[in-house]
Amino acid sequence: MNWTQMLDFDRGHIWHPYTSLASPLPVYPVESASGVRVRLQDGTELVDGMASWWCVIHGYNHPVLNEAVQKQLHKMAHVMFGGFTHEPAVELAQMLRDLTPQGLEKVFFCDSGSVSVEVALKMALQYWHAAGKPEKTKFISLERGYHGDTFGAMSVCDPVTGMHTLFSGFLPRNFFAPSPGCGFAEPCLPEHLEKAADLIKQHHREVAAFILEPVVQGAGGMKFYSPEYLNAVKQLCRQYDLLLIADEIATGFGRTGRLFACEHAGITPDIMCVGKALTGGYMSLAAAMCTDRIAEVISSRSPGAFMHGPTFMGNPLACATAVASIQLLLDCDWQKKIMFIEQELRKGLESCIDLPGVREVRVLGAIGVLEMEDMVDTALAQKMFVELGVWIRPFLNLIYVMPPYVADREDVAKLTQAMRYAAENI
Repeated sequence: MNWTQMLDFDRGHIWHPYTSLASPLPVYPVESASGVRVRLQDGTELVDGMASWWCVIHGYNHPVLNEAVQKQLHKMAHVMFGGFTHEPAVELAQMLRDLTPQGLEKVFFCDSGSVSVEVALKMALQYWHAAGKPEKTKFISLERGYHGDTFGAMSVCDPVTGMHTLFSGFLPRNFFAPSPGCGFAEPCLPEHLEKAADLIKQHHREVAAFILEPVVQGAGGMKFYSPEYLNAVKQLCRQYDLLLIADEIATGFGRTGRLFACEHAGITPDIMCVGKALTGGYMSLAAAMCTDRIAEVISSRSPGAFMHGPTFMGNPLACATAVASIQLLLDCDWQKKIMFIEQELRKGLESCIDLPGVREVRVLGAIGVLEMEDMVDTALAQKMFVELGVWIRPFLNLIYVMPPYVADREDVAKLTQAMRYAAENI
């Protein structure tokens, strides 16, 4: 089957994310990838601005990660986690316990980010059931929040402006506080917290947890908000006996300039989800972490076990790769790399605020965003970006990049120049 035939088959039979089969968005055949570049079948090389949806932090085809995969393959690719354990899982759990905010002592391995959110929600529900408060079955989340595409995760995504409005009639009804109105560098004033505080005060007896993406709201609009808001929510949760779940799937492992975004506020959530960059983008793996208190209470009452257990839980191949990826991050001066990318993104994007149609320019860590006044035609913009030699995938009214941490000055400049060109011409 040649590439033309493969693309024809793809177009007729394969669903891609959030794409119609009746009029699918164009797809570009990838032949290989290395470092910051993705090579198409026709030889075109693209500077990747997306890190394959934010997970390929070390770049593609990294020799250290390749070696970790090959070494583990010679031992075992998989073994069930029920009744067995293995070195990669134990080593990874210890790393996560040591690196995440202090107090997150227990680790539950999951297949993907969405599943880790499902696990976190179930953990909160089972905790309150075991604590003798089974009426606490609701959640508070943020408008413009996004936590995944599975059913529990969808129920805490924005039900109006989010991607899952179609399913609102099938989902549990939860409570939603306004998206924080205070920018990252701004103070959190009483009016920014008022409606969230009112929701907590009114419904705390039936609410199990407040779940949010700390500091950066990702797929809901790439909004950055004040760490003071996060800190204030943590205090309210403590005051009114709610758990706090931090979804660090997109923000974890350095993306915002801290190893985990919760560190900007100096807080430890009761439960934290990690994923995406956990394996450096090599394969799917995630985890839900919790405090000793959560685990002890769940284990104190029948059935005594936490009721979840994925088939590929603690997959040795994924865990070994994650250990190598985290060690690779720790061994390099990752903070210097993130600061460098942030400076280069600011240099290339800040002047775009003067362009017609650009509503706002935002940069935080290795994240750069142009928020446009109008929706962006994804297919048109994608074609333009490929012609410019970059891979950037806009969504809604956003043109944004989250490049691999190994991007150099020339790479970042090429991305920001393409973003500016698109803002001027779409």
